[in-house]
Amino acid sequence: MKLTPAVLLLCLACPLAKAQYNQHFAARTKPTAPAKIDLFMQEKAVEAEPVAPSKGLALWQAARVPTILIGLGVYSTVRRDVINRYQVREERNEHLPNFHCTVDNYLMHAPILIVYGLNAAGVKGKHDFRNRTLLLAKSEMIMAALTFSFKKVTNVSRPDESNNFSFPSGHTAQAFATATFLAKEYGDQSVWYKIGAYTMATTVGAMRILNNRHWVSDVLAGAGIGILSTNLAYLTHQYKWKNKNSNLTVLPVYSNGPGVYLGMRL
Repeated sequence: MKLTPAVLLLCLACPLAKAQYNQHFAARTKPTAPAKIDLFMQEKAVEAEPVAPSKGLALWQAARVPTILIGLGVYSTVRRDVINRYQVREERNEHLPNFHCTVDNYLMHAPILIVYGLNAAGVKGKHDFRNRTLLLAKSEMIMAALTFSFKKVTNVSRPDESNNFSFPSGHTAQAFATATFLAKEYGDQSVWYKIGAYTMATTVGAMRILNNRHWVSDVLAGAGIGILSTNLAYLTHQYKWKNKNSNLTVLPVYSNGPGVYLGMRL
């Protein structure tokens, strides 16, 4: 069976969507305490408290899907028996040889704008501004460190042979890192936030292949790195910034690449 771009897009999106769906509906809660009756025979409702997963379980949940994606990307770079990256490129060259689009350069940052836009519109996410921004900054730093380390070590040539920094896809890593950021902040309010976020990220990954800038193996590994980076940022966050009167300001910025602005009011 030939791997058309549409089939490739579905192959990348379906496993991740299934994992996110299962995680969304797999939350466990403690049994509700028996209702207490006061002197007036009125029942007092007792809210169920969520069970905090153990550190080992939390780490497994954070790394499970990313590990599969990164492992599949690495394996597909050196072997062809699972996913043949050369065959995918041939399909691209046969069906869309002249495809060129720059939307992926901007779409990978869209979830960040959506998160801050929703908060500005009054739709509050999971965290306040300072903690949210710190989580984003941590995610970006982890993602950048992992991505550029892999690029330096692997030295894989791009499909268009422009350079040897193909593996993994930085655009895809950025897209899935920000998609996970959006899913973490608003996914509990509606599963459609998750679906929309990962649809945008998957589109970025597919466009990197269609633009002949990356192999499918690069995209798979980039997706795993992006998800892992944000998951680790949330998993290790200490939530120490709770003072609303703090003089420290942290803002995400973009100038020839993502960055963070730090300001201190004296």
